[in-house]
Amino acid sequence: MSSLEERDMGVAVAPGSSSAGLGVGAVGAAVEAVAGVAAMQEEVGIRREGPEPDPDEPPKKRVKVPEGESGKLEERLYSVLCCTVCLDLPKASVYQCTNGHLMCAGCFIHLLADSRLKEEQATCPNCRCEISKNLCCRNLAVEKAVSELPTECTFCLKQFPRSSLERHQKEECQDRVTQCKYKRIGCPWQGPFHELQAHENECSHPTKTGTELMEILGEMDQNHRRDMQLYNSIFTLLCYEKIGFTEVQFRPYRTDDFITRLYYETPRFTVLNQTWVLKARVNDSERNPNLSCKRTLSFQLILKSKVNSALECSFLLLKGPYDDVRIKPVIHHHSFSNDTNETEYVPLPISDSVECNKLLAAKNINLRLFIFQVQK
Repeated sequence: MSSLEERDMGVAVAPGSSSAGLGVGAVGAAVEAVAGVAAMQEEVGIRREGPEPDPDEPPKKRVKVPEGESGKLEERLYSVLCCTVCLDLPKASVYQCTNGHLMCAGCFIHLLADSRLKEEQATCPNCRCEISKNLCCRNLAVEKAVSELPTECTFCLKQFPRSSLERHQKEECQDRVTQCKYKRIGCPWQGPFHELQAHENECSHPTKTGTELMEILGEMDQNHRRDMQLYNSIFTLLCYEKIGFTEVQFRPYRTDDFITRLYYETPRFTVLNQTWVLKARVNDSERNPNLSCKRTLSFQLILKSKVNSALECSFLLLKGPYDDVRIKPVIHHHSFSNDTNETEYVPLPISDSVECNKLLAAKNINLRLFIFQVQK
């Protein structure tokens, strides 16, 4: 081998040595060194840049995606399936406008209620097309897709499909809030389920004296008696001789004042051989109830016919036969005469603003009125 060829191969030859033998040994050492560096790179995970893989080669084992990348699909689905009004995933029914924009049940009812308060046609907040209970329909595919998306348990912070979250939180979660079994005798403890057994083993209420327990049970009985008093009063009224009931339908109207106000009124109806009218108002005739998130309904009963003597009555409003609004009955009393033919406005006993929006979103409010004439 010539000295020129040895320089081209990058091999150094010591003076007085055989160039051929030394060149072969140096080449072998260089090859081993390169192979060792490559092996070290593979061990420490250093990627070497190289040509693109052949598409015809068999697929290699998939590389595990980092944890930060795995949530991207879920985030994209959240943005696609969320309500266009509150931008949150629907918890129950999902409605869509004629152009397919999604609204959760609460926002959909709220939009319809707002349109009644402003006396305008309700429109989709995205495309401004008209929406109503007849024009919009439920999207069952979106409801099922949302139920399969993962969500976080509020107690243990683990991920579960939305369809199974309620069962997990009520029955399975070890961190769910629970109460002591001695709550019946006044124990106020609340805590995670996994601490329940330890607390009950050390609870001091089972060792209380009879006198202490009697005081606690007395307070609980008093609360129970207040709840039962209402139902006992209703059963007492059902024993009266003169009882009348009817289905009433509130219709929206506007006052003729300079600042118009929304109110509801029923057509005249006859109960107990007398003519009556019911009126209702939103937020006690607030100027702009559509700007308020908290909404209430109050009503008054008006006697329209003339009477020869005072007419003492008890009355209550219940939900109509085809409505799903929750109303807790409350009994009201009034002595009607020609001078006092109107009751004060009393609140309609609905649980919250959501139930109020259900009534306001409807074209008409349908309820059932009971009137009991008190015997003298």
